[in-house]
Amino acid sequence: MALIVGLGNPGREYRDTRHNVGFMVVDELARRRAVTFGAAPSQVPDTLLVKAFGPPAVLLAKPLTFMNRSGDAVAALVRYYGLDVADMLVVLDEVALPFGRLRARARGSAGGHNGLKSIGERLGTTDFARLRLGVGRGDARRNLADHVLSGFEADEHAGLEEFIARAADAAEMFAVEGIGAVMNRYNPDPTDPEQ
Repeated sequence: MALIVGLGNPGREYRDTRHNVGFMVVDELARRRAVTFGAAPSQVPDTLLVKAFGPPAVLLAKPLTFMNRSGDAVAALVRYYGLDVADMLVVLDEVALPFGRLRARARGSAGGHNGLKSIGERLGTTDFARLRLGVGRGDARRNLADHVLSGFEADEHAGLEEFIARAADAAEMFAVEGIGAVMNRYNPDPTDPEQ
């Protein structure tokens, strides 16, 4: 069984922000399978969870611990379900990628992302797959936290639904074919004629 974790911040004020694209992707996956999120078992506090039967069977999770404490919920999920971190995909925002770009990796550093940092610390490893969703950096003079906690621009809104759908497709591919297939299919820049 695969675990797909979307990162974001709980609360209405964060719902439509760049920092919550991970939540948006797992919401789309739940919609596709006609399932709804509910509270996780009591041993996995502060998490919304749904088990979507396959094929393939997946657990979809949204930690409600705020981004910088995502690792608390993720580590509890891994322990409770006896999962191997190799079967987990973390979906998150990435300011270093332009809006709409996807980048998958089998492992790696947090790259300055507090959600990934928290997960790596709580699991004691960074050997888990991640799907970074480009939300752009915006004006470099603007505070980065303000940028990721802000809503999308009008031109971004026009492509947001397709972007989230493509990221959900990548997450579904992970559950069936693994991270290597996702990297091969989604990492190349579709605007680069050399790729």
